[in-house]
Amino acid sequence: MKRLFLLCLLLLVSTVSLLAQSTLLLTGTVRDKAGQPLPGVNVFLKATFDGASTDSLGRFRIETQQAAGNYVLQASLLGFLTVERPVTLGGAPARLELVLQSTPHALGSVVVTAGAFEASDEHRSAALNTRDIQTTAGALADVAAAFNTLPGTTRVGEDGMLFVRGGAATETKVYMDGLPVQNPYNATVAAVPARGRFSPSLFRGTVFSTGGYSALYGQALSGVLLLNSTDLAPETQTGLSVSSLFLGASRTQRWKRTSLAATLDYTNLAPYQRLVPQNVTWLQAPRGLSTSLSLRHQTGQVGMLKVYGTWSQQQFTIGQPSPEPAGRQTVAMRNGNGFLNTTFRSPLCRGWSLQTGVGISQDHQHVAPDTVRLHTLEQALVGRVVLINDSAATRWNVKVGAEGLAQHVTQQVQPHAAQAPVYTADFLEKRTAVFAESDFQLSDRLAGRVGGRAEYSALLNRWNAAPRVALAYQTTERSSLSGAYGRFYQTPDNALLLVQPALRFEQATHSVLTYQYTHDQQLLQVEAYYKTYAHLTRYDGQHPRKAAAYNNGGTGYARGLDVLWRDRKSIKNLEYYFSYGFLDTKRQYRQDPVAAVPTFAARHNMSVVGKYWVGRLHTLLGATYSYGSPRRYNDLNGPEHGYNQGILPTYQDLSLNASYITSLFGQYTIVHVAASNVLGRQNIYGYRYASQPNEVGSYNRVAVTPTAPRMLFVALFISINKNRAADVNERPE
Repeated sequence: MKRLFLLCLLLLVSTVSLLAQSTLLLTGTVRDKAGQPLPGVNVFLKATFDGASTDSLGRFRIETQQAAGNYVLQASLLGFLTVERPVTLGGAPARLELVLQSTPHALGSVVVTAGAFEASDEHRSAALNTRDIQTTAGALADVAAAFNTLPGTTRVGEDGMLFVRGGAATETKVYMDGLPVQNPYNATVAAVPARGRFSPSLFRGTVFSTGGYSALYGQALSGVLLLNSTDLAPETQTGLSVSSLFLGASRTQRWKRTSLAATLDYTNLAPYQRLVPQNVTWLQAPRGLSTSLSLRHQTGQVGMLKVYGTWSQQQFTIGQPSPEPAGRQTVAMRNGNGFLNTTFRSPLCRGWSLQTGVGISQDHQHVAPDTVRLHTLEQALVGRVVLINDSAATRWNVKVGAEGLAQHVTQQVQPHAAQAPVYTADFLEKRTAVFAESDFQLSDRLAGRVGGRAEYSALLNRWNAAPRVALAYQTTERSSLSGAYGRFYQTPDNALLLVQPALRFEQATHSVLTYQYTHDQQLLQVEAYYKTYAHLTRYDGQHPRKAAAYNNGGTGYARGLDVLWRDRKSIKNLEYYFSYGFLDTKRQYRQDPVAAVPTFAARHNMSVVGKYWVGRLHTLLGATYSYGSPRRYNDLNGPEHGYNQGILPTYQDLSLNASYITSLFGQYTIVHVAASNVLGRQNIYGYRYASQPNEVGSYNRVAVTPTAPRMLFVALFISINKNRAADVNERPE
C-alpha cells in the first residue's frame, strides 16, 4: 500500500507539472489608425523567445509554454511606433486588438532614387511595368529593347543588348528573383541582334539600375536589371498564339495555394523572310523550339516557393556581305540552353524573413564562320540566401546574405570541320560573396542606405571589398534629391578568361546625383553621374590568343546627364514619356592602343514613346521614335594617326504598333500589328574591313546594316477558359 501511495503521489506531481507547462495561447489583430490590417508586424513577449509575425490580414497567433503570470507584449513594424501592451497569461485564451501609429514621414516615404528606374505593382508611377514592355512600339515584347528607350542607354542596333552609360553589354547583369542569370539573351552572331530569353509576362515588376545599385547585387560594372517574377497565377486559362514569326501555346492551372503553367513555342522565320525583303542571305532561316514550366506554391500566409525551368534550342545559317574577295561570309549557329531557377521566401520570427534560391544553367553553342568550327559549353550553379529584418527598429532595417557560384567553361577551336581541334581551353570558377545593407532614416526628410559587398574568386585568387552608400532628401511632398556612391567589381569576360585566367577584378566607381518629381501620374527624373574605370583587361589585338600579352592596365571614364519625363495625365487616354541622355566617355581596354570613345557609345540618345487608347475602336495605338547621335568606328583608310576617328551617320527609327481587343468564339482576343523602322531608314552600325590592303594600299570595306530594312509583325493572341469575361471596352493595364 505504501508503494501504491508513493506511485500515486508521483503521478499527481507529474500531472501538476505538465499542467503548469501546458501551452497557452495569445491571438489578436494589428491594424493602423485607419483600421487597415498590417501584415509582417513583429509581435512577441518581451524577455522570451516566443513570438510571431502577422499575416496578410494582420492576424497573429502565439503559442507559449511560459508559466502563467504577467508579461509585456511588444509589436513593431518599420515606419511605425512600437507598441507595448501588458498581458496576463492563464485562464481563458486572450485575444488582443493592437493599433500602430505611423511615424511622421515614416521610413519609406523618402525613397533613394539615384540610379534606378523601378516598376512594380507598388510603384505605379515609375518607369516601365510589364504591360509597358509588351506594348512599347519597336520593342516587340523584348525586355532589353523596351529598356533601351530609357535614358542612360545607347541603342546598339547590331547587338540588341543593354549598353549602359558608356559600358559594354557584358557590364550590365540580369537578375531573376535575386539570382544572377548567366545567359539572359538568345545566342547570336556578329551583326545579328539578340533577344532576351524571358517573356515579360513572367514578371510582376522590374528595377533597372543604371548606376549606384544596391550591395545585394554585384558582378556588374555599369548596371543591373532586376526581374521579379509573378506569384500565384490569378486563374486557370489556356493561351494560343499565332503570328508571322512563331506559334505558341500555354496552359495555366490554378488551385487554392498552387499554380502550374507550361508553355511551348515554335519559331520559324522562313515564310516571313520570303515575303519581306532582307539585307542578308539566309541560307537557313532562324528557327527554334522552346518550352517552359513554372510552379508556384504558397506556404503559410505569405511564404512562396517558385520553380521555373526552361529549355530552348535555335539555329540558323546566314550569308553576310564581306570585304574579302569572296564577297560573302557564311556563318552557321546552333545553340541549346537550359535554365532552372528555384526560389523560396518566408517570414521567420521576431521580424526576420528569409529569401533563398538556387539556379542551374547550361549553354552549348556551335558557331561555324566559313570553315572554322567553334564549340563552347558553359555550365553554372549559383546559390543565394538573404535574411531581412524590417522590424529591427522604427527607423532602420537590416539585410544580410551570401552568394556562391560554381562555373565551368570549355571551348574548342577547329580551323576546319575535318581537322582535329588545334586550340582547347577551359576554366573552373568558384566565387563566393557576402553582403550587408541597411535602409535608415536620419530625420523626417532625410533617409539613406549603407551597405557593403565582399567577393572572393578562386580562379583569380583575389578578393575585393565594395562599399555602397546613398542618401535621399525630401525637398517637398512631391520631390526629392538623392545621391549614391559605390565601388563595383566584375570578373573579366569568359572569352578573356579562356585565354588568360591569371587576371584580376575589373573595377568601376560610381557617383550619382538625382532629382525626382512625381505627382498625379507625372514623373520627372534628372540625373547626373560620373563613373571611372580601373583594371580593365587589355591584350594585343594582332595576337588575341597570346596569353602573355594580357594585363589589367585599362582605364576609362563616363560622365553625363539623363532626363526622363513621363505623363499619364495631361491628355485623356494618352500616356507618353520622353527620355534623353548625354554621354561623354573614353576608355582604353581590350585591343585599344589608346584611350578613345568606344564604338558602342553615342554622345546623345533620345526616345519618345507614346500610347493612345481609342475606346470606340477597342484599340491601343503605339509609337516610338529613337535617335542616336553618330557613333565612332576605327577607319583603316582614315588619317595615319588616329583611332576610332571615323564617324557614322545618326541612328533614327520610327516604329508603330496597334493592339485591337475583341472576342473570338466568346474568348478574350488581341490582334497585334507592329512595324519597326517604318520609314525604311538605312542605319549603318559600322564597317567590316578586309584583312589585307588592295593594290592601291587601301582596305576594302562593307557597311554593317540591319538584317532587314524593316520588321513587320502580325499576331493573334487568344485567352481561353477565363473565369471571368474580360471587358473589351477597357484599356489594357
